[in-house]
Amino acid sequence: MARHGAKRPRKMDLAVYEAEVRRLQAGLVEFQEWVRATGQRVVVVFEGRDAAGKGSAIKRITEYLSPRVARIAALPAPTDREKTQWYFQRYIAHLPAAGEIVLFDRSWYNRAGVERVMGFCTDEQYARFLEQAPVFERMLVDDGIILRKYWFSVSDVEQERRFRSRAKDPMRQWKLSPMDLESITRWEDYSEAKDRMMAATSTGWAPWHVVESEDKRRSRVNVMHHLLGSIPHVAMTPDVPAVPDRPAPRGYERPPQETQNYVPDHAARALAIAKGDHS
Repeated sequence: MARHGAKRPRKMDLAVYEAEVRRLQAGLVEFQEWVRATGQRVVVVFEGRDAAGKGSAIKRITEYLSPRVARIAALPAPTDREKTQWYFQRYIAHLPAAGEIVLFDRSWYNRAGVERVMGFCTDEQYARFLEQAPVFERMLVDDGIILRKYWFSVSDVEQERRFRSRAKDPMRQWKLSPMDLESITRWEDYSEAKDRMMAATSTGWAPWHVVESEDKRRSRVNVMHHLLGSIPHVAMTPDVPAVPDRPAPRGYERPPQETQNYVPDHAARALAIAKGDHS
């Protein structure tokens, strides 16, 4: 198997990264308020190799956003009923209404990637998708939806390193599935599928934007900056209501604490153990 062999860049300095992420997250909160106040509809598609860092980028983007405004659409495998529908039908139900942002953690492009490589769709279905996807996206854009599509690119060497790291980490082992690991043995198949997808679906109205993600810190900063910079908007802040003064007590007596079931103070025990008190 041919190896991509991309040189891993020096990891972005942590202090610089955290400061820049914080600044960009503040910008995303202002962007969210603009979307809400103006009734915009925003769709952001995240695609890319397995372990390329899509999920962690989405997490940083949405960390301080309201779930009532910005929501993540991560659809499971289609049901038997959904398999009989028009392919794009189940995704339409997750599109935003006015004042909403939807981030697709994987999207209708499953058909151009995993379904194509793993044989989950026919050649006819695949060809029809490549023809219909640009038309579908043109309909979204013509109706006023703001659409951004990001492809997270990672080398085969770095992908394998991340897979092996996950396999050793009990907190992240759930992220590994047999389907994910197929991306190692089918690397060139996925490369060919990605290149065909790009050629057919990167259009003037919905172009693909490639995010280099050998260093996840850089990729998060870059995609957040691009998203904010690529959508003209006015930075807005919410109307913050005045916090009222607490009125004087009127004499109500609450029941004794021992009449209620309190969660045990495990934090106090953990602190004591950390200080060497194991009693």
